Amino acid sequence: MTGYAVRKEYRSLLVSPVSMRHGLISHIQKEVELHKKQGGGEIILKCNQLVDKKIIKELYRASMAGVRVRLIIRGICCLRSGIEDLTDNIRIISIVGRFLEHSRIYIFGTETRARIYIASADFMTRNTTRRVEVAVPIEDVDLRARIQEMFITMLSDNVKAREQQPDGTYVCLTPEENAPLNSQEYFFDAAYAAAENNNFR
Repeated sequence: MTGYAVRKEYRSLLVSPVSMRHGLISHIQKEVELHKKQGGGEIILKCNQLVDKKIIKELYRASMAGVRVRLIIRGICCLRSGIEDLTDNIRIISIVGRFLEHSRIYIFGTETRARIYIASADFMTRNTTRRVEVAVPIEDVDLRARIQEMFITMLSDNVKAREQQPDGTYVCLTPEENAPLNSQEYFFDAAYAAAENNNFR
């Protein structure tokens, strides 16, 4: 990966600078095609920054095709959500709380057919085209289910989450009818409870 014998193709990994961006775009396009055939298309992405113009363009196309796109972008985000006939199928939130998160997780599809990756790369051209970065597919059934459940919790955060508006501003989410949910504190408490019960996975 970092030596002189640079590989251009990998069986399972997405690796920049050779295949990361192409692989991500391919997964987005496949989800669009599946959605056109059978509906229910969904893309969920979590990273720190979203700047790569080519990936943003594909997410626009996915939204216009009717694919539901949900993004958790902590920092810089150059994509605008909620624009009629362009990104009205895209929801973007930023979660900034007690802990500085650096997880990058990509999910293409839903439930058992979902293709799930954990990765080192943000969606910036320096990550997708110039650095050595890796995205690893999650094959273990229990881990896949756990990651999907974690996203349900993060996307339900109504304490530390800020939701992007069509003009690029962010608004705080307020609990209203639902009980307050701080996703970071929820995971913190769950980790301690699991450790105390010797069930730390």
